[in-house]
Amino acid sequence: MISGTTRLLALIGHPVRHSLSPAMHNASFAAEGLNFVYVALDVAPDDLTAAVRGAAALGFRGFNATMPHKRALPPLLDEVDEAARVSGAVNTVVIEGDGTLRGHDTDGGGLVEACGEAGIELSGRRVLLLGAGGAAASIAVALGDEGVAELRIVNRDAGRAGKLAGKLRAAGMENLEVYPPGTLDEAAREAEVVVNATPLGMKEGDPLPIPVEYLGDGKAVCDAVYRPGVETPLIRYARERSVRAVAGERMLLYQGVQAQRLWTGCEPNVKVMSEAISSRGNTPKSRA
Repeated sequence: MISGTTRLLALIGHPVRHSLSPAMHNASFAAEGLNFVYVALDVAPDDLTAAVRGAAALGFRGFNATMPHKRALPPLLDEVDEAARVSGAVNTVVIEGDGTLRGHDTDGGGLVEACGEAGIELSGRRVLLLGAGGAAASIAVALGDEGVAELRIVNRDAGRAGKLAGKLRAAGMENLEVYPPGTLDEAAREAEVVVNATPLGMKEGDPLPIPVEYLGDGKAVCDAVYRPGVETPLIRYARERSVRAVAGERMLLYQGVQAQRLWTGCEPNVKVMSEAISSRGNTPKSRA
């Protein structure tokens, strides 16, 4: 039961009313008997600075951030982790007892953990990463931490892909290569895991982010795109052909699992978190 000792957590974004996060986190807290409560707070962009200061002043343990606040958060925080430095975005904030604000980007770690659940080995594998935005950056850092043998980045904007590669190399990541548009055939050759971090798949009718001829042959497929209650065309294709696949819903789940670990220091109840997402997955909701 909520009391004067209940620890406070929140999602801040604009809008947030359809978010899955409150159901997901509160289900785990209830199942594990943890005295936390998680709410969704609609914060307009002009009010972000005041909201961050207010959360610390009110004794919040932390909060998640979704659009449009992820990229605006880093300058407002005291520290950010490596993934957030590279991606330039924060989706999880931990507020320490002394008021220190620590920012994290758990998207990439969430994808890696979802791969582990699906039995997809990453260490020592050649990975093809499609996209070079914030999600791709966070995923790239996490893949580097997992010890992939080679990371191949393909993006329609070669300059953006090169900029991401520069940040990754500055962070100490080696064995990565940028492939310019038009060289997908070369980039996909011998890649063992394909990760889609582009927006393709968010809308019905979107083309596949990679032609079907580059899939199969023992490859595994991971899609960062999440559509509530609907599998993306990429994931549908993979499942129809018995290709091992990780859908965006599992990345959503595990980025929340990682955030909850940071806030509570406890292992979340993944089963009930997953059930909370699935039971609410048939109506439109935001990713966070």
